[in-house]
Amino acid sequence: MSNTTDHLSRSPLLPKPFAFPLGLIPSAAHSQVLVKILNRIFAPELADGELEFLEQKVMLVDVVDARLSYRITLLNGKLRAADSSLPHDLSIEGSIYDFLLLATRREDPDTLFFNRRLRLGGDTELGLYVKNFLDALELDDRLGLLLKLLDGATAVISRIPEFGPLGRKRPMTGRTS
Repeated sequence: MSNTTDHLSRSPLLPKPFAFPLGLIPSAAHSQVLVKILNRIFAPELADGELEFLEQKVMLVDVVDARLSYRITLLNGKLRAADSSLPHDLSIEGSIYDFLLLATRREDPDTLFFNRRLRLGGDTELGLYVKNFLDALELDDRLGLLLKLLDGATAVISRIPEFGPLGRKRPMTGRTS
């Protein structure tokens, strides 16, 4: 199996001991941090109105194995953490590894969505806008060191041998009971 398809055949999940402390922090706090980062990264696109499709819409990003949920909206040209009492219009769900594949461009959004590694729910049209926006982004120059760190994290996670596609320890092979 090639390297390209090998990382699609399995999705290593973040081990529960690492995820547990992340789940203790309220989602609103995670969302606040993320939107501050995204507002900086997407500053040119925000200034050009390229994210208007999110205006007063709520997007839920759920990183299932890390127990992280982000609620994001666009108000007055800025990304904001959406109130948890508001229903979401779109949800995107996946593992930390799958989101890292997307962020580092090791895999394109179409492949991740087609293979159900990233799952969309809710407003299909809004999901298509988000997917096309992500697909068109050229962030290499803007992210520099951060992209290298994310790429390194993706490489490390992809080599976790004891965790299989469902995050369970793989059975020992070559042994009989």
